[in-house]
Parts: sequence; C-alpha cells; structure tokens
Amino acid sequence: MASPLRNIIYDKIIDAGSMTDEELSKSLSKDGHTVSVDMLNKILLGLEIAGIINVTWFTKDIRKIEVAEMEEDETDIEDKKMREREYEASFPGAVDH
Repeated sequence: MASPLRNIIYDKIIDAGSMTDEELSKSLSKDGHTVSVDMLNKILLGLEIAGIINVTWFTKDIRKIEVAEMEEDETDIEDKKMREREYEASFPGAVDH
C-alpha cells in the first residue's frame, strides 16, 4: 500500500531538513508523484497548522520549508520521566542496576 502523499512530503522535508517549495516539487516529480500547486499548498498548510513544519517566504515567489522545532517545557520533561519510570516498573522481574 502506498504512503499517503502527506507522509511522502513530510518525509522529504525531514530528510532535507529545509528546502524550497520548488525543490520539493521537483523531488516529488522525480519520484513519480504528480502534485498540483493547489494540492501541495493544501498539504503544506495542514502540516504547518499542525505545528510540524514552518513555511516562510524566501523570495517573492519561493517559500522555504523546514521542520518545526518541538519545544519541551518542564511539564513535558517531567511527564516523560514519569512515563519512563512507569514503563520500567511494568517489568516486575527486572532488577535495577
């Protein structure tokens, strides 16, 4: 089963770190994915609204697309530590070293 186009686009952005919309379009075409400008814009907007990517104007006609940095506050860090402790405690026969 083929990956949804949104996932393919996201993977390309992740692999590149940052790229222009032109580079993304060329890369998709090279891999055999025909994507209209409207569809590409819709997918990029959805990813940006979800906080997964950032899209900024590079020049008048070219946009720069990059992976959004996920910020962790103290609550997120403490929650992650608590989940790790709970996970480790879920193995009753495990011995701490």
